[in-house]
Parts: sequence; structure tokens; C-alpha cells
Amino acid sequence: MVFHIYVGSYTNEIYTLAFDPDAPSLSLASTLTVGFHPSWLAAHPSDPSIVFAGIEQTEGEIAVVKFDEGGRGSLLGRVSSGGASPCTLVATDTELLVCNYESGTFAAIPLSPEAPYLDASQLASLAFSGTGPDKERQEASHPHQVIIHPDHKELLIPDLGADKTWRLTKDSTGAWSVQGHIQYKAGSGPRHVAFHAGVLYTLLELSSEISAHRFAPLPAAPALLSTVPTMSSFPRPAAELGMLAAEVLVPAPNAAFPAPYLYASNRNDPAPAGDVVAVYSLADPAAPQLVAEVRSGLHHLRGMAFGGAHSEYLVAGGANGHKVKVFERTDGGRGLREVASLDLQAPTGFLWA
Repeated sequence: MVFHIYVGSYTNEIYTLAFDPDAPSLSLASTLTVGFHPSWLAAHPSDPSIVFAGIEQTEGEIAVVKFDEGGRGSLLGRVSSGGASPCTLVATDTELLVCNYESGTFAAIPLSPEAPYLDASQLASLAFSGTGPDKERQEASHPHQVIIHPDHKELLIPDLGADKTWRLTKDSTGAWSVQGHIQYKAGSGPRHVAFHAGVLYTLLELSSEISAHRFAPLPAAPALLSTVPTMSSFPRPAAELGMLAAEVLVPAPNAAFPAPYLYASNRNDPAPAGDVVAVYSLADPAAPQLVAEVRSGLHHLRGMAFGGAHSEYLVAGGANGHKVKVFERTDGGRGLREVASLDLQAPTGFLWA
């Protein structure tokens, strides 16, 4: 079986890659020009051939693309994202939820049954406010991810600029509203989150750490359980090197990989062998234990995503090294083995078709 992987980038293109695990090989199947920096991608909830991409520009837009069976895409249209520099996005059954990083705003755009499948005339937005001690990165609110909790009817938005993760629910009118937040230590810069066994894991970009919180539904407040670094050691202080944590993933345990593991990526490591993907055992969900560090050979490792029937493959990209690699999980999930790679300009985000 050949997998298609859609790749967002810091170019003007969305790429389609063909990954053949039997060869194994990774090749470029198609390229589509959609606009400036389509860095993050999300699939339509009921039609996986339709993909939404955030156009990361000052007047942010969402590009809507339809792919055929060969992975060739066509641009159906572009609509406003409701702010500047749309970052990660996710589609529910009824709407596309978008974080606009630069403007510090969140937008909910209703889905439409006809192309371009978004009704921007009904866009609803919400502005966040907050600052942190890092004057360059935390001068204002900068929401970096929008994600639905898998068990609670709750929307979480990590805000790198405010050192908070906002907790939103829908009010009586059907609009999203802030009902609480998670506070992190000053200057840590929450970027992305993941979940397992009632614990919320937050990747802190600016401090290169992962925090674990016991996380119950609102109105309960989260409780900090532990904080660990995203690597065992840094050549010099991470902030001094400009090293930044990037992604945190916890694939759901399954028959092939019954033990839970957390995977975190780092960026800008000066080592010739490239950035580290750190693997943590979650045998004790409250205390992630580092069990492996994999030198990826990638530089500025920005995005990663699991794919395959059992999440057995991990695709990752080096935005500065201009390369994409696919790794296979080994040793029950505690290891990663490179199986295919491809030179590609500035990859940032991935979506398995």
C-alpha cells in the first residue's frame, strides 16, 4: 500500500508525497501553489479529499484544496482566517477552528456544503490578551494551536505569548467563550499539547520543557504533576543557543503498540547529526520518563505526524535543512528507525491522507 502525505511549507506550495513502505521509498507526487506559507493543514471532517491550509500572512487566509486519488490538488478558493498569520487549525463536524498567531485571535468559520466549503460571512472571532517576560516573543498574545479535548467538550488553545492555555466551551448561543486557563511559569511559552490517561502534556517552546497536568473537566482546575526537559542535556543553555521545542505527540496505544509513549521534537540543535526526537515512556502518566533520543538528521525540525494503520510511521521535516524523513517505530514504540527520506523545500506540517 502506498500512502499519500500532504505537506505544508514555508514556500507557496503544498506538496503531496508518496510513501511506499514496502520499497521503502518517499517521492514527490504533486505540487500545488496556493499562497504564502501554507504551513499548517487540516482535513475536512467528512471528506478527506478536502484539505484546509492556513496562509500565514498579515491578512490571513484559509486555502481550500481538493485532492484526487493520485494526490493531485486543485485550489477551490481562499477565505479570510479572521486575523494575521493563521497557525494550526482543526475542523469539527460544523466548523473550522483557527488560531491566528500574530494577531492573537481565534476564529470559528462555519462549514458549507458547497465549495469552498467555508462560510466566511458567518466567521466569529475572539481576541486574547497577555504578555510574558520575553520581550521579543511574548510582547502580546500568540495562540499557537487549537485542539479539541478527546473526552471533554472543551477547546484548548496554547498561547505562547501569554504563558497560558485557554480553556473554551460553547455558551448558550453556540459561540465559543473562555471559561478558564492553565497557567505556566513565566517565559516558558506553551506551544502544543497532547493527552493521555487524564493527563495534559504541554510542550513549552521557549524553555524547552514538557509539563504534565492532571486534567479534569471544567470547572475543575488542573494540577501540575511534573516538568521534564525536552532533551537529556543541551550543549549550552537552550535559550542561549536559540534551541526551541516544537512538537509533542502521544499516539493512542493499540494492539501493535500497547505501551504509551510521548514523542517531542527539538529545533536548532548545532550538532551535525541534527535535531533530536525525544521518546518518553508514559508507564506512569504523571511522570514522563526519557527512554530514547533519536538524532533525526533534520535541521529546524518543526512538524511531525504519525500515520499507518497502527501509527507505526512518523513523518518529520526539517524546515531549514530542506528534508522530509519517515521513521518506523521500533522496540514497542521506544525507538525510531529511518526508512525513507526526500529533499523538499522548507517543510513545516504534515497530514496523512
